[in-house]
Amino acid sequence: MSKIVDYYFTPQSPWAYLGGKRFAEIAKKHGATVAVKPIDLGKAFSVSGGLPLAKRPPQRQAYRLLELARWKKKLGVPLVTHPTHFPGDGKPASLMIIAARMNGDDALALANACGAALWAEDRNVADWDVLVDVANKLGMDGKGLRLAAETNSEVEQDFQTATEEAMARDVFGAPSYIIDGELFWGQDRLDFVEDKLAGR
Repeated sequence: MSKIVDYYFTPQSPWAYLGGKRFAEIAKKHGATVAVKPIDLGKAFSVSGGLPLAKRPPQRQAYRLLELARWKKKLGVPLVTHPTHFPGDGKPASLMIIAARMNGDDALALANACGAALWAEDRNVADWDVLVDVANKLGMDGKGLRLAAETNSEVEQDFQTATEEAMARDVFGAPSYIIDGELFWGQDRLDFVEDKLAGR
């Protein structure tokens, strides 16, 4: 029986972007089903002691940039260290991703493409036109997904429900992966995610 990975994240997270492709490959390799669940990370921060980037001490902000540079080099991926539109609003992309999942599209592919648009291409993923273009390039109906994201109350409810669910399951950062009730936080824990899926 296929393993299920509950994937909690926010589309504007650089760490979700850095881990996105590897996570998709690991899930595919082990035949895992990914439940794609974008959340309002600000709410999760509010109950777990986390701070938005701008409110973190200078030394923590500086170390974050050092880590981004390290992972960019290690993974050999493009990364704009100071994207023009970061942190921005992750909700439009979140709703678009949920709409894609509800439509039967590859929501994980769209999530990863949104991350790449922001962190590799320096695009504004809070802009609906950008999101439509990103979806279209994946062969999806970008305009249809936008319409659903903006008008379908079930999409909004799913976003709120996933956020509440994440907090109830002690999710405090992005990306987070839960397998059989076990939480793995951060793209640097993907080796452990793979071990879990492999039964090691």
